Parts: sequence; structure tokens; C-alpha cells
Amino acid sequence: MSTRWYPIYQKGGPQLRVFLPNFWLKLVRPTHEQPPNVVQFSCSMQMTKFDIKNYLEKIYNVKVVDVRTRIAMGKTKRVHGKGYVIKEDDIKYAYITLPKDEKFVFPDLFPENKAAKEEEETTLNQAKKGLQEFLEKNKERPNMPGWFSV
Repeated sequence: MSTRWYPIYQKGGPQLRVFLPNFWLKLVRPTHEQPPNVVQFSCSMQMTKFDIKNYLEKIYNVKVVDVRTRIAMGKTKRVHGKGYVIKEDDIKYAYITLPKDEKFVFPDLFPENKAAKEEEETTLNQAKKGLQEFLEKNKERPNMPGWFSV
């Protein structure tokens, strides 16, 4: 059930209530090598294994074979100069096992390919060339502002 407040239902008025769960899942890049059919999520601390399985199957139509969870303790730190100790929040991780024939590859959001680098270099060269043309055109007028050109 949600902890959000909604307007009271009024007879004859529009239905303004929307019930949203307080659950969330965040895809996390695994720190250790895992089989191709295992996906790691960071999830809400209140979620159980059954909640995670239902969440993925009902909302995202993902076939789930097994769900394993673990809670990672948050780091404790001493605040420099103050002397007191603070602790970061604990994090719950869920390891989802997909069927054997399916595999998940974490998306490469920042690919390093040569085409992107070449395009960046050509853009930089064009900018340099434009600056040189501007300087050549305005070298006879040393104290004239750049926006005042013929």
C-alpha cells in the first residue's frame, strides 16, 4: 500500500485516486563475474523475494526462475573534525535467475568506437579552422569587438 495522500473521492466527480506501490528496482552492474542468465538489481528494503518476482513478471513480462536477495551493510564513517560516527543506509540486492535459453548483457552506454572519435576530431578541426579565418579577417582591426565585422 502506498503512503501517499490522495484527494477524497467526491460523488459524481472524476476519480483522482491512483494507487502506486512504494517498491522500486534499479538495475546494477555486477561487481563480480556472473552467469549470462543472472541479473543484479538494487531494490527497496521492504521487498520480499515474492514481491520482486511478481514485480518483474507482471510489470515487465520477464520470466523469472529464481530470486536470491542479500543485504549489504552500509559503511560507517567518522566525521573528520567532529568526532561522531555516521552510517550509510543498508542496500538490498536481488539476484534474478532467468531461464537457461535467455541471457542478459549489460548495455554499454558509453561505447568507445573510432567513428565517434573521428567525428569529434573533425568537429574540433572545423572549429579551429573557423577561428583562424576569423583571426585572419580581423587582424587589421586590433581593438574592434568580434561582433562588429563586415
